[in-house]
Amino acid sequence: MRNPISGVGNGSTEPHERTGLLGYLQGSDSPPPYEDERAWVKWPSHFVHKVYQTLASNYVNILLVFVPLGIIAGATGWSPTAVFILNFFAIIPLAALLSFATEEISVKLGQTLGGLMNATFGNAVELIVSIVALKNGEIRIVQSSMLGSILSNILLVLGCCFLAGGIKNHEQKFNDTVASTMSSMMAVASASLIIPATLYSTLKSGDSNVGTHDEILILSHGTAVILLILYVMYIFFQLKTHTELFDEVNQEEQGGDAEEEEHILSPWAAGVALVLVTILVAVCAEYLVDSIDSIVQSAHISKTFIGLVLLPIVGNAAEHVTAVVVSMKNKMDLAIGVAIGSSMQIALLVTPFLVILGWIIGQPMTLHFETFETVVFFVSVLVMNYLISDGKSNYLEGAMLLGMYIIIALAFYVYPDDAGHIGGQMLSGVANLFHH
Repeated sequence: MRNPISGVGNGSTEPHERTGLLGYLQGSDSPPPYEDERAWVKWPSHFVHKVYQTLASNYVNILLVFVPLGIIAGATGWSPTAVFILNFFAIIPLAALLSFATEEISVKLGQTLGGLMNATFGNAVELIVSIVALKNGEIRIVQSSMLGSILSNILLVLGCCFLAGGIKNHEQKFNDTVASTMSSMMAVASASLIIPATLYSTLKSGDSNVGTHDEILILSHGTAVILLILYVMYIFFQLKTHTELFDEVNQEEQGGDAEEEEHILSPWAAGVALVLVTILVAVCAEYLVDSIDSIVQSAHISKTFIGLVLLPIVGNAAEHVTAVVVSMKNKMDLAIGVAIGSSMQIALLVTPFLVILGWIIGQPMTLHFETFETVVFFVSVLVMNYLISDGKSNYLEGAMLLGMYIIIALAFYVYPDDAGHIGGQMLSGVANLFHH
């Protein structure tokens, strides 16, 4: 996902990295066919050349062979395991292409519109998968995939950045004001999950349980609207009223991109590519989500684990690589912008949007997560805030974040989908203590 601060997105790379594969594949000194003066030679050759450049822009595009296989497997009724695995690997390169097309468009729009567009499309894969799941009534998949995307960014991605950058650069510094602003927004997001969970337990501990779900829905709808307003205010704060706070980040970005990057696609071509890739992602996501129930039964893996650990890998793989690469180049502000900025957009933009969408289409999507998930989210945000508060990072802090992510992944691997009532009873007990 691309963050308005950094200009770095899913599948985005530095100039030398993106053009590296192209450099290996370009050849002879003779004029290429796409420069021919004859229109019937020039335009077909130009189209083929642009497709070739786009596909050669990222090594992960090799996985595009799984796209037709995944669609064929889903359409012809292959085993659910095959359908899940093929579409799982198909969405990874599509996510990279989606980010590539978004970057090609946003560079022509300027910082403000470009930042807003990347905020919208940066998490498109997670959003599409979640919309499909929401349409099918898979509320648990939607909630766990949102939480998983946040945790993978603030623990896994940030941990890899601190670890890789710390090994190479000993100790790294970043703009602690920007990081503090982002972490404060994440604290608000965590509170928006704690309050519905606490209210639900308090209501359940009372004498009457009538209307509890309706009250949680009302609270979730109101909270979602407020979170969306807060996110819009943050964008305005960042790009308009307090740009001086982010000047250091922007200057570093400009310094790192001193060599002008040649953009491959025109805005119209990138727009067409964006539409086509989005359609393919939607098709693959449909087959992926439809196969989840069978995978849960045959592989004995909970829906929570699939949504929290496996699905975020699909949407964030290219972004993970980008963040680690820029951190090794000692550009920690960019890495922070990718990791925490992505989590913030999921928490304050995508998740509230899905709650509102569920309201519109009649699906009871709420901000009431299971107690265990809410506690895990809160503790993760708390640890992240502690580690970034001093504006410095090293490999030990990275190892702490990675260790915590692995512990959480193991916990959710053994966490059954029907365990929520246990946590609810436990939290109800705590609420009763306060009542007395």
